[in-house]
Amino acid sequence: MTDNDDTTTESDESTDKQIVSGWHGRYYEDFEVGDVYKHPFGRTVTETDNVWMTNVTMNLNPMHFNEAYAAETEFGERLVDGTFVIALAVGMSVIDVSVNATANLGYDKIRHHNPVYHGDTIFAESEVLSKRELESRDHVGIVETELRAYNQDGDLVLSLERTPMVLKREHAEPSAAQPPGWPEGIGTQPEE
Repeated sequence: MTDNDDTTTESDESTDKQIVSGWHGRYYEDFEVGDVYKHPFGRTVTETDNVWMTNVTMNLNPMHFNEAYAAETEFGERLVDGTFVIALAVGMSVIDVSVNATANLGYDKIRHHNPVYHGDTIFAESEVLSKRELESRDHVGIVETELRAYNQDGDLVLSLERTPMVLKREHAEPSAAQPPGWPEGIGTQPEE
């Protein structure tokens, strides 16, 4: 058996099995001011998404759930609840920005630039605006990003600034056998 930071190999008589490290997310040291991360996977917004979010949050604006009312507005149809668009874009950014965050310190300068409709596909990207170390906590740093979301036509629909507190690599100790979020001993394990 060989073991390093990225791969663990175990062998038996019939096959070689290898635990290969997957994406562990970025750590504080990985962020550079000016970097832009285009987050993978666009997501099409459905009517069900909108209805559930509107009901769960008790958003009583008829623009989101009353087709007859919305048809008489300047938009001519229901709009997707803006808080759903925020949650979706933030969720899309987690893979690149905050898998290793210990806290989100703030969401600022939130702007809805264009409406989102049922059937729109949303894409998101984040740009690193700043980063700084903390005197009071040596295991994390603060990273400020601007998150931007676009529809399938390239229209900017949302922008916001997001500030997570992100672990430093030396304090995370990720491994192929125990990536972020996995309890020790779950799933395939290297032989002892």
